[in-house]
Amino acid sequence: MGLVVQKYGGSSVADAEGIKRVAKRIVEAKKNGHQVVAVVSAMGDTTDELIDLAEQVSPMPAGRELDMLLTAGERISMALLAMAIKNLGHSAQSFTGSQAGVITDSVHNKARIIDVTPGRIRTSVDEGNIAIVAGFQGVSQDSKDITTLGRGGSDTTAVALAAALDAEVCEIYTDVDGVFTADPRVVKKAKKIDWISFEDMLELAASGSKVLLHRCVEYARRYNIPIHVRSSFSGLRGTWVSSEPIDQGDEHVEQAIISGVAHDTSEAKVTVVGVPDKPGEAAAIFRAISDAEINIDMIVQNVSAASTGLTDISFTLPKSEGRKAIDALEKNKGGIGFDSLRYDDQIGKISLVGAGMKTNPGVTADFFKALSDAGVNIELISTSEIRISVVTRADDVNEAVRAVHSAFGLDSDSDEAVVYGGTGR
Repeated sequence: MGLVVQKYGGSSVADAEGIKRVAKRIVEAKKNGHQVVAVVSAMGDTTDELIDLAEQVSPMPAGRELDMLLTAGERISMALLAMAIKNLGHSAQSFTGSQAGVITDSVHNKARIIDVTPGRIRTSVDEGNIAIVAGFQGVSQDSKDITTLGRGGSDTTAVALAAALDAEVCEIYTDVDGVFTADPRVVKKAKKIDWISFEDMLELAASGSKVLLHRCVEYARRYNIPIHVRSSFSGLRGTWVSSEPIDQGDEHVEQAIISGVAHDTSEAKVTVVGVPDKPGEAAAIFRAISDAEINIDMIVQNVSAASTGLTDISFTLPKSEGRKAIDALEKNKGGIGFDSLRYDDQIGKISLVGAGMKTNPGVTADFFKALSDAGVNIELISTSEIRISVVTRADDVNEAVRAVHSAFGLDSDSDEAVVYGGTGR
């Protein structure tokens, strides 16, 4: 039995009873012969409540101080969980992200991990302790300030520690029984996936699936760390995410043609109207966006009007970055030479993901027919070898997801998927 890293989300440790339930699960793994490192998120909605409190005090809180505030949530969880484990007769030690050796860059509120030096964690577990680590946080290599990794960063903390400690597996415990073919809150007949490749999981995560953070899956793929997504509310086997199919008892799990349908309503669309159709214009637009440190998703350029020599360029980005993008483009309007900007935050994205798509003709046609039959109008289209994404009206997203899910035979004939908590993390 080797070392396992377990991560518990906010819904799993939302209250005292949840913390005690998690403590029993961790102790059970310890009794089974494993060394255990547990990574915890803040309790329930603590992070949101702290953000609300900060905004009541200051409309634009300083990044450094906001990080100092937000990391308190995970410190509360780790200390209480260590107490609960000790109450069960086992030794446990809690560690902040910096004490655990999570080294990051200096970007507050969305820092990236650049190194993990888990000497104290290794010493603790070798001495027979269960190590409890506060997720979502680290320490800047340059300034030595406390940093946070962005929302969902506890997943990344767990995988990074698993890689640094050469763990057998990283178990991500959440409030659903694994990764499903669609969000079970939207599609009640969604199926649980037994195994999914890193590549398909990356596409699902990037397309809006909230069970695993995109950065977490990318880190796991880079260091080939198997992830087991499970529910902390049941004892059921979950979903394995790894580079190759795995054996589960006598059952060999194979890759499905279609892995699932993901959706995302957190994006907005910006249209740059009246762009001169000549070399360098698109570069100028996206340089302005890049300089503002904004990540974009889908891009579409219309055909140039012959009479005017002008075209429109549309792209999607997180709603939270919308105002910043508009300001950056307006600031560079003279150099780019466009006529006007349009902003639309009432959109949604639906994505069909599956590695088998590229060798199965007709997938694209079936996808668009399902949307057509559901009366869903398409505004933007983007594809890769294993993904088709479209942008529609936000009001049409749920119906579109259900239609596509049924059209590809993904609906389950068995019991409906169970959502034990309320957040999906």
